[in-house]
Amino acid sequence: MDLNGAIKDYELATKEFYELVVGLSAEALDKPSPDGWNARQVIHHVADSEAQSYARLRRLIAEPGTVIQGYDESAWGENQTLGYKELPVENSISVFKAVRSSSLDLLKRLKPEQLANSGTHTESGNYTIEMWLQTYANHPKDHADQIRKI
Repeated sequence: MDLNGAIKDYELATKEFYELVVGLSAEALDKPSPDGWNARQVIHHVADSEAQSYARLRRLIAEPGTVIQGYDESAWGENQTLGYKELPVENSISVFKAVRSSSLDLLKRLKPEQLANSGTHTESGNYTIEMWLQTYANHPKDHADQIRKI
């Protein structure tokens, strides 16, 4: 993996998602999607996923060999207390921006050999920083595409 290129991709994905979601109208947020979640739900999901990624990266850096806990994204999305269907998106957008910016700071400090730091993901087994970076460099881009399709 080209670490510098992957970091640049991570940074660009953050910018792309952020610029898309801060400009959405109230109508666009709640427009029904035939394929699943509307934009409001996607934004809340991305914020929660990125908050998970924030903790995962730090554990992989500081505690190689650690357990990386998975979570049931669908259950979170349907949980009424978590409010994916009705809560305002501003706080979730702020969480997204803050955790991505903070993780970017760490990525820029990584040494290439640290990409092999690994733990055990409860759902997928061996999980390295390189795998983390591949996943989270693409995650907001994939969801930005999902929102555009809605």
